[in-house]
Order: sequence, then structure tokens, then C-alpha cells
Amino acid sequence: MIEDKTEEIFKSVLDACFKVHKTLGPGLLESAYEVCLIYELQKMGLKARSQVALPVMYENIKLDAGYRIDLLVEGLVIVELKAVDELNPIHMAQVLTYLKLSKMKLGLLVNFNVKLLRNGIKRIIL
Repeated sequence: MIEDKTEEIFKSVLDACFKVHKTLGPGLLESAYEVCLIYELQKMGLKARSQVALPVMYENIKLDAGYRIDLLVEGLVIVELKAVDELNPIHMAQVLTYLKLSKMKLGLLVNFNVKLLRNGIKRIIL
């Protein structure tokens, strides 16, 4: 079960994603959407960090394997951004893995390279 606060944050992230997509449209690099989304989330008063290191636990040792969460919002919601022709199962698997490694419950996969953003959004719950 996802807590109310997490759901509230998730809805705010969605609102920000729709605003960014409406303003910029498809066709840009992922990095452009990332900086604009961070800006929108911070305007909303949310703590949003980009490119957050995510270590891998192996035999009880934390190892830096180079994994980075695109956006971490309020330490509760992982947001993975894409600007690709279409989302593939590996993109979903990536978010699921990030949720497992971070022990978080809620992730959002967003592909900004679509005409209608609702077609590029996947909610992932662990």
C-alpha cells in the first residue's frame, strides 16, 4: 500500500511532467526534460534531486556500479526519464531494479518523445 504523502508527491510529479511536455513538446534530449522537470518540481516546493547515485549491494558490500536515478522526489518517488521512440520492457525492468535496490515502493517511467504524454507514462509499484 502506498502512503497518502507518496501518492500526493506522485500526482505533483505527474502534473509537472504534463506541464513540461506541453511547453516543450516531443523531440528533445532527455537532459532538457530533466532540467525543466527539476525546475518545475522545485517551484512546487518539492525536494527533487537529479542523477542520484544508486549503489549495488553485493555480499553485504555497497558497490558503486555507476547506476543513477534520473530524479528522486522527496526521497520517495523514483522518476526515470526517456526520450525514445517507444518504451521497451527493459525500461520497466530498469525502474523495477531501481526500486528494489533503493527499497522504495513507487516509480514513474516517463517517455517525453510522444505526441500525447499519457501514452508515455508508466506507474510502477513494488
